[in-house]
Amino acid sequence: MPTTLHMPSTHTPMCSTVTAPSRLRRGLALAGLALCAIGSAAGSAPAHAQAWPSKPIRLVVGFPPGGSSDATARMLATALSAKLGQQVFVENKAGANSIIATQFVRSQPADGYTLLSVSSSFAINPALQKLNYDIYKDFTPVALLGIIPLWMVTPNDVPVKSVKDLVALAKAQPGKLPYASYGSGSAGHLASELLLSMTATNMIHVPYKGTGPGLVDVMGGQVTMMMPTVASSVTLVKEGKLRAIAVTSAKRVSAVPDVPTIAESGVPGFELVAWETIQVAAGTPPEVVNRLNATIREIIATQDFRDKLVKIGIEPELKMAPADVAKFVRSEAEKFDKVVRERNIKAE
Repeated sequence: MPTTLHMPSTHTPMCSTVTAPSRLRRGLALAGLALCAIGSAAGSAPAHAQAWPSKPIRLVVGFPPGGSSDATARMLATALSAKLGQQVFVENKAGANSIIATQFVRSQPADGYTLLSVSSSFAINPALQKLNYDIYKDFTPVALLGIIPLWMVTPNDVPVKSVKDLVALAKAQPGKLPYASYGSGSAGHLASELLLSMTATNMIHVPYKGTGPGLVDVMGGQVTMMMPTVASSVTLVKEGKLRAIAVTSAKRVSAVPDVPTIAESGVPGFELVAWETIQVAAGTPPEVVNRLNATIREIIATQDFRDKLVKIGIEPELKMAPADVAKFVRSEAEKFDKVVRERNIKAE
């Protein structure tokens, strides 16, 4: 059933004059005035409504077609189209680590017809550079689609089979061992630096323009370690081309349940992951935000959609209402900001 957005009516009620003898006429006149007042109040109250959604909805993605963010958005768009009865189409606005897409959505009317599908970069960017938007004041969180775990992978010929092994090797060669990331300021970069901070270890950061080139050099032994998403490298691990050491999430990942977490591997309290959320411009009617949240959670609750998310490396999340998502994003942004400041991380 469509969500209704109430609009003020311009209808003005008509009042008729009552003719009657003396006292009765005065009584009827007063009653008539009362009816006019009631009618006028009713005229200023909502009298007709516009259904939402009444036209196609745009889902803007901050990354190019083909990646996990794009794949997730397209899956969601298909499911939302069926649930809402209006076409939801994906529009890619790649560039600047999702800043271009974020700026675009902020500039659109806050009417629920332009959604932003954005990853953890949404909460990392404010820590790395000055932005012309505020992620808290200019946007309203709608839903958390899921957590995207990362994991530590190493070359097969490096004598590292656990987190403790890596820490010991790095301490034996302080500031000499290189590690890869899929870009300065990426979740993989921050996760690696958080591990180094929590273990009082130093390694050399080697940023790559994307996950693929970094993984090639890990397999070739040019770098000692990398923390890509599980989805981006699980095939290489299963084929024996890389060694998986530990996942960065608080819990083990359903797609690779035999791989321990970093926290249970000797670094208690460690957790840093990527994620996918849906955001809208601030000022979007609460009833639209709540309708979207409920619909997305209903979609994620289906086994078919959950299986699709897990297949591309996302741990589904369906418990969070919009207010919970807002708290989550703020908590994550504070965590990212702390790592950036403590490790003096700079944007590319």
